[in-house]
Amino acid sequence: MSAHCMLTGAQPGFGNRISHSHRRTSRRFDPNIQSKRYWLPSEGRYVRLRLSARAVRTVDTIGVEAAVARIRARGVRV
Repeated sequence: MSAHCMLTGAQPGFGNRISHSHRRTSRRFDPNIQSKRYWLPSEGRYVRLRLSARAVRTVDTIGVEAAVARIRARGVRV
């Protein structure tokens, strides 16, 4: 589960790399996953989250408590 976002569930997309001669080979479009450490006041501890760049902005908007609640609602252990 290395290329998955804990909050949004973003995962790799797959497609073709197309050369100049138009030969097609497989490729992966990985999401921009970042590891971020947030202070969780309700539990009095830090949590380390693996988030996409878009999810980092979402946490800034909704707050870390709401984000952790959404992550736990998806069934991911924090």
